[in-house]
Amino acid sequence: MVDGDDITAELAALEDERTGLVLQPLRWALEAHRAGNPYEVIVLEQVPAVLPVWEAMATVLETLGYKTVTGVLRAEEYGVPQTRRRAILIANQFLTPALPVPTHQRFRRTQVQASAEQSALLPCQSIGQTLDRLEPFELVSNYGTGGDPKARGRRTSKEPAFTVTGKVSRNRLFSNAGELDRLNVSEAGLLQTFPANYPWSGKDVSQQIGNAIPPRLAAHVLAAALGQELEPGFFDTMTRTHWTAIDSETRKAAASKAVHGFPAPGEERDFDSALDRSPSARDKRGLDGGRNEHLPVPLASTSSGVL
Repeated sequence: MVDGDDITAELAALEDERTGLVLQPLRWALEAHRAGNPYEVIVLEQVPAVLPVWEAMATVLETLGYKTVTGVLRAEEYGVPQTRRRAILIANQFLTPALPVPTHQRFRRTQVQASAEQSALLPCQSIGQTLDRLEPFELVSNYGTGGDPKARGRRTSKEPAFTVTGKVSRNRLFSNAGELDRLNVSEAGLLQTFPANYPWSGKDVSQQIGNAIPPRLAAHVLAAALGQELEPGFFDTMTRTHWTAIDSETRKAAASKAVHGFPAPGEERDFDSALDRSPSARDKRGLDGGRNEHLPVPLASTSSGVL
């Protein structure tokens, strides 16, 4: 691919066609470079197992003049109320990028004495702090632990959630009084740091939620990629405010203080008009709600790409 070879046949022979998708951003970057209009910044995100691929891509991108950094980030260290590890690649033509500095402590089940560096960080965000539910309660994962599929993982409401996946609707919640209602669309989105009434649309909403990169983590990564420093209050303002309450003036103010790259003024007006058409009660749907084609398409990618 790097030398201009066509590897379509090799990709087609893969057992899972999705495996080849992680290479598509490199193809786009190479084509843009050959066309004389290269991307200024490239940001990729995937599951930790893809880190070696990102590292190999970084080596190629450096031959094109990019400065790169790769690594695995833990979402709870950036204020996301779940333990989620993701491999990141950042490439910048003009700046030497660095991975974002954690703002919150790493989650540990066992009580250990925090280091001086850890104690200066905020406590990780818990499920109970995020969801509007009476505490205490316990979240039981749909997945097994320790190699035993029957040994379901458990987290208390004082801890961050497990990684939110496309099967998030199968997680169960219990209190001392018995089993509680399962997570709805709004709650699952909140654990991913989407606004409470984010306008999810289309089929298999739970899969959309699980596939998305948490916006709060994405903001940290994009700011690092662009060499920008976000104000501490930016993350809470943009992820905890109701979606329809974030008007264009709020976005412009946040953008001027934080990071460039938000939609142009004309694009903001078009986007706001689309938001005005979304019903206020749609967050009451179940996780597998039906189609709502009149709503805007979610701003969440289900595969890696160039941002």
